[in-house]
Amino acid sequence: MISKTINLTLKVWRQNRSDKIGRLETYPAKDISVDMSFLEMLDVVNEDLTRQKKEPIAFDHDCREGICGMCGAVVNGRAHGHEKETTLCQLHMRHFSDGDTIVIEPWRARAFPLIKDLVVDRSALDKVIAAGGYISVNAGGAPDANSLPISRDVAEKAFNAAACIGCGACVAACPNASAMLFVSAKVSHLAALPQGKPEAARRAMAMVRQMDACGFGNCSNETECEAECPKGISIIEIARLNREYFKSEFA
Repeated sequence: MISKTINLTLKVWRQNRSDKIGRLETYPAKDISVDMSFLEMLDVVNEDLTRQKKEPIAFDHDCREGICGMCGAVVNGRAHGHEKETTLCQLHMRHFSDGDTIVIEPWRARAFPLIKDLVVDRSALDKVIAAGGYISVNAGGAPDANSLPISRDVAEKAFNAAACIGCGACVAACPNASAMLFVSAKVSHLAALPQGKPEAARRAMAMVRQMDACGFGNCSNETECEAECPKGISIIEIARLNREYFKSEFA
């Protein structure tokens, strides 16, 4: 069976450095298999640009399995594209139609300075994690995990928050470029588990302060973050973060 192919027009943001003026450039994407992922489509376009001795499009990628959180771009105004709970690397070209024009831009946030084209520096998220997104108690080895009983409800609550891959889509989607959904997922994940209780107060305070120091905006409950999160993280986690933060002020 022969795979269907489509022809597209790409309008891609090109910018050599953050201190240079950027622009949208137009490229044809011809004979694109609908079985390709979005990143594979960009690979094909880059191969064509390379053959023409033109600069290929710079974009982030790694595992291409929707796990690592490395990939990310705004596609037609939507972080990771229009498919719900889908990373850019798992967005397939069958969700587009022949003749479509696709506008591709980088994450736009003060805390995510642009490096080149679609690549931004998301190390601010690492700084937030380093401020408190961990436990320092001796948790033992893997066999010791069952020695501390945890109810199903608590385990599921922690797991749902832990699904966050730190891609930054919530920041890109938020009109205030807030990282509250990301921070709340990391805080809620550990706060729900007994291993995370000893440092819960310090963690919430430290991570929120670091978030502010990195230049992320404030949350105004617009809920775009929840709508665009590729892992379906709920804004309920933000409520839990607020509760942990308020508790930390009186700890």
